[in-house]
Amino acid sequence: MGMKRYSAAFILLALCMGMRTPVPATTPSQRVVFAGGCFWGMQLVFESLRGVDRTVAGYAGGSADTAEYETVSTGTTGHAESVEVTYDPAAISFKQLLEVYFLVAHDPTELNRQGPDEGTQYRSEIFYTSAEQQSEALAYIAHLTQAHTYSSKIVTLVAPLRGFYPAEGYHQDFAVHNPDNPYIVINDLPKLRKLRQEFPQLVKANAPFGG
Repeated sequence: MGMKRYSAAFILLALCMGMRTPVPATTPSQRVVFAGGCFWGMQLVFESLRGVDRTVAGYAGGSADTAEYETVSTGTTGHAESVEVTYDPAAISFKQLLEVYFLVAHDPTELNRQGPDEGTQYRSEIFYTSAEQQSEALAYIAHLTQAHTYSSKIVTLVAPLRGFYPAEGYHQDFAVHNPDNPYIVINDLPKLRKLRQEFPQLVKANAPFGG
């Protein structure tokens, strides 16, 4: 039997196909919702982090028909003012988000309040979107408790996300658009300063208010 002859072009194509380097799969973004007081300051902190692609101020814990600021403010809807965080787990881990949430963004020992704001709508709660997030959140709370990080009990709730409803437009990036608002100056800008001090490696180069 004679040998088959192949054209140079066919051989080159075969070699190229054999040497093709597989394209690495990209890590899909993940989502979690954090509640811990007024969503203005929470959004300011999380939107300043490297690896966070998007933040949205909104409501979680209640139903769609009551997801409106004046109604939520009555404290009777089950909603908490929250921030939806969409992040790249290859750039920032969920544990790092938890560290910022517990150690910078709010005080997890305040029950149904945060600073000057009172009511169940200002409670501390993590709304997870995966079993892994649930496990990590519970483990981190246990770690903080065992380490006696706080003198008072951590009251943060951990629950599955059933629905998230974006807040009205004027609430989105409120701190960025209203840096001279007295509430922002007193309650929220100190959080951003603390973030820069405690976790400088996590802060975006273009984070709000420079520094």
